[in-house]
Amino acid sequence: MILDLFAGPGGWSHALTVLGARDVGLEWDKWACKTRTAAGQLTIRTDVALYPTWPWVGRTWGLIASPPCQAWSMAGKRLGLVDQPLVHRAVADLAAGRDTREKLLAACRDERSMLAAEPMRYLHALNAVGEPEWVAMEEVPDVLPLWRQYAAVLRRWGFSVWTGILNAADYGVPQTRRRAILLASRIRTAQPPAPTHAHVAEPDSLFGPGRARWVSMAEALGWGATDRPVPTVCAGGGPGGGPEPFPSGSRQTLATARERGLWRPQTVPTEVVLEPQPRGASWTKRHGTRSVTSAGSPAPTFTSKATHWKWALRSNSQANATVRPLDEPAGTLFFGHRANECTWVAEPVSTPPEDEPQTAPEPIRITAQEAGILQTFPADYPWQGNKGQQFSQIGNAVPPLLAAHLLAPHLRVPLNLDDFTLAA
Repeated sequence: MILDLFAGPGGWSHALTVLGARDVGLEWDKWACKTRTAAGQLTIRTDVALYPTWPWVGRTWGLIASPPCQAWSMAGKRLGLVDQPLVHRAVADLAAGRDTREKLLAACRDERSMLAAEPMRYLHALNAVGEPEWVAMEEVPDVLPLWRQYAAVLRRWGFSVWTGILNAADYGVPQTRRRAILLASRIRTAQPPAPTHAHVAEPDSLFGPGRARWVSMAEALGWGATDRPVPTVCAGGGPGGGPEPFPSGSRQTLATARERGLWRPQTVPTEVVLEPQPRGASWTKRHGTRSVTSAGSPAPTFTSKATHWKWALRSNSQANATVRPLDEPAGTLFFGHRANECTWVAEPVSTPPEDEPQTAPEPIRITAQEAGILQTFPADYPWQGNKGQQFSQIGNAVPPLLAAHLLAPHLRVPLNLDDFTLAA
């Protein structure tokens, strides 16, 4: 079997499903377990740090681990960096068969820091019988030194190991999410998957096919494709001169806008149109035959006359938040508490005339479906819980498309990008 530690809502698991395999996920969060169950994924609700290792010995082919990143993430207090020497010591002890977790945990500033050592407890037990055949682990970039420590141990045990930082956008994810990756195998040379996308599209050459341009949010969400609506707020009131669709001080969701009939397609003005990029057959099958402009023509606009504002995504509410226009991938999405709310915001394209409002419309909160799509989950993925619980699951998940790139070589199956359709 494939054992998935800290399985979350199923990023790795959905990738395995697409690739024709299944895992058993260990996860403690109630709502993540409910999401996994609704998605048909095998799940044991438990604390990974307390669950015994013996049930897996003699039956585990692959091991996946994405320990919780809150202690290490830039979105939090990053006390994991303070605790890092303690975690390194725990890994070294566990690799030698000594369990000092309880003592070291008492000295940690953030109790979640020690969870990054848990995969070594399972690996040590499995290695006694020559398992697993392969390992795949993922975390925030600051955990890379710890992955290198894991790599040194695994090499002593006969694994080929690769560690490094990968950008999810290089693999077709509409998000520049950078993650520390560890890949290990007993039977093949461990190496990162070949990137399929680049910041600037690359032509085919004698050495092989070129890379497509990074997938933009507009392309992933289907905004501007054929007759799909795009978020539109008319200056000075709603459609037809009605009341303001988003009154002052409100933060309405795009889903609410749809229900109230406040969406309508508009044509992108010439000042924001870029030259279409050539696409191959696979891209056409996945995204349609439309010409691609900077915002996936037609673009979302905010006025009934000329475009003076355009949509961009602010990845959180912090002062240093990444703000990206729709014609680019999103920044790293992370959620967890209201201060990290992810919103669509209005960015100026040109100066409005004096007779039109000079201030940007109110921010609009991203929906769980939209956030899930930007993580490459299907549009109909069955997220469970309230909005906060859903956003927390989405922000902590591994993008399934990135996971599929990492897993396909171990499973010895081809990866078909057309299996990861994004927009509804």
